[in-house]
Amino acid sequence: MSHSAVSVAPTVSGVAAKLAEGSRIDRDEARWLWINASDAELCRLASSVRDRFHAPESCTYMVMRIINYTNVCVAQCDYCAFYKLPTQDGGYVLSHEQVFAKLDELLALGGDLAAFNGGFNPHLPLSYYCELFAAIRARYGDSLEFYALTIAEFMYLADHAKLSYAEAARSLKDAGVRWITGGGSEILTEEFRARHSKFKYTVAEYFLAQRAIVEAGLKTTATMVIGFDESLEERLEHLERTRQFQDETGGLASFLCWTFKPYFTQIGGIEISTVEYLRHLALCRIYLENIPRIRTSVLTQNQQALEGLKYGADDFDLPIEDEVTQKAGATISLDFERILNYARALGYSPVYRHVSSVQVDSPVLP
Repeated sequence: MSHSAVSVAPTVSGVAAKLAEGSRIDRDEARWLWINASDAELCRLASSVRDRFHAPESCTYMVMRIINYTNVCVAQCDYCAFYKLPTQDGGYVLSHEQVFAKLDELLALGGDLAAFNGGFNPHLPLSYYCELFAAIRARYGDSLEFYALTIAEFMYLADHAKLSYAEAARSLKDAGVRWITGGGSEILTEEFRARHSKFKYTVAEYFLAQRAIVEAGLKTTATMVIGFDESLEERLEHLERTRQFQDETGGLASFLCWTFKPYFTQIGGIEISTVEYLRHLALCRIYLENIPRIRTSVLTQNQQALEGLKYGADDFDLPIEDEVTQKAGATISLDFERILNYARALGYSPVYRHVSSVQVDSPVLP
């Protein structure tokens, strides 16, 4: 008489043992944890993975600015409160001098990282970007670093210039670009994009572009936004696709998750709770055991984001500007010492991290 294999339901102790031996969980176990594990259990499991890469009481931070160099965009995502169509009043493109003024203010506030985010502006040629980034590199050298565009913007720029992703990446690299971040991902499922950003690229195309960026020798990151109408299965698919990409390329320096701000957007809705965000952050840390740095979002969760250090995160930034999220309801505080003191009160010792020192191919980040 044959006996079929009996499926054994996951347990917290079983997952803990698996993590202790350096193994990874699968999607079924992640789903089970989300539904069944307590907050304290998720904290404990996420911390066990965090401790593979970072000392338990350590954390790092950056002071940074997101420069929205244009607000003209044709993507028409229903979760964005920032963009103007080319035919609408109120559109703008920043000059070099205006960008320099923002960078000078960033340096004066003790920051050294800028990120550029503007959307799909059909009036801006590749030369605009190359000239801007070359001018920044020439003016500031290594005194600051910048994230040039998001993956989604990079894809639009390449297509608009009728270049392959590899060719566009080389052009930007020649202009002094070192980083193109994983922005524009939101939730990486085709169903989510069909519902909310039908003029954006497919998930498959997104990863093709990011692979070309890595192969060009540029650095990149992974991001995720939660709190729309995405299902648990869509969140898990996003994490699985991200982990697989890291398995194949090793090119992701970090993973940042933040929450959707619904105010003044077409989709609207109510913000998810900080508790839900923290639980998801822990699940990300547990699932993405091949990405050494998990970042928590002060931009969208304010001081409460630092609770994420107990849920597996090890890094955060102190933003001084991001019009995209501010238009949708995000608030920014320049009282950095108060925020850092909150991290200290939680038992952590925050140390400033200079992004230019990050090595993507390093198995353990300092």
